[in-house]
Amino acid sequence: MSEDRRIGAADADGFVEAAGTKVHYEVHGTAGPTLLLMPTWTIVHQRFWKLQLPYLARHHRVVTYDGPGNGLSDRPVEPAAYDQDRQVERALAVLDVTGTETAVVVALSRAAQWALDLAANHAERIAGTVLIGPSLRLGTSPRPERVRRPDPVELPPSRVPHLGTDPLEHWAKMDPGYWRRSYDDFLWFFFGQCFPEPHSTKPIEDCVAWGRETNAEVLVAEAGGRVPSAETLRKWCARITTPLLTIHGDHDRISSVRRSELIAELTGGRLVAIEGGGHLPLARDPVKVNHLIRDFVRSAAGAGG
Repeated sequence: MSEDRRIGAADADGFVEAAGTKVHYEVHGTAGPTLLLMPTWTIVHQRFWKLQLPYLARHHRVVTYDGPGNGLSDRPVEPAAYDQDRQVERALAVLDVTGTETAVVVALSRAAQWALDLAANHAERIAGTVLIGPSLRLGTSPRPERVRRPDPVELPPSRVPHLGTDPLEHWAKMDPGYWRRSYDDFLWFFFGQCFPEPHSTKPIEDCVAWGRETNAEVLVAEAGGRVPSAETLRKWCARITTPLLTIHGDHDRISSVRRSELIAELTGGRLVAIEGGGHLPLARDPVKVNHLIRDFVRSAAGAGG
């Protein structure tokens, strides 16, 4: 295990079998309402919450886990292992094994669809929901440059590690065939796009290192998992009655802030836009994100009481 993964030892940890996969979970802190910090795209593992855990665990009980495909969890290469219902089943299994009756769920990017499912269909377990840069089938289509894809084989390597300065046609690298051929180059490109903020070399390097702990075949399998339609997501949003906060960088190159606007409209929730922020404000503006989560949990706990 890397030194990075040993930082901030858990108060408890273990494994749970769920949806045909063994997943690793950790519990940090013991006091206050519980937060479930969910995994996201398997290209990273639970260490992406490293700037949230030390602060939040001083105020709350915090549960995290590695999703299937990275970290200490299994790495299935069958697309069905990454289906929506199986991801939700694992989240519930982690709540059960940690003795968590209810939690405030915090979800980044594609995990937003799992969090909305939980809030809509397992409301008795969810006290509130925080979404960060939600990436799901709602809102505007990708920018034209991301749709007109040239052959990725003809594209030069990404400009490592210069903060997402690759031309937008490099989005053609968002391609399973390219992952198999040039996985490391894809990592540098994708995480460069995640951080449009200046002076982001360290978080890009961190994310690339975490991406190297899985492999292209896992990402290809995950890309084949079933995800909810826009119609289903809208129905879930309409059923959510617990508090919801969405946090979104207004310079997010991965997922349009319009998605957060729609989620806030559909749920009656609140949107906080991070000025100049990219897809991962939890890494580039952690104090603001941590305080937003803290204040939301206090408010949600009061509403639930």
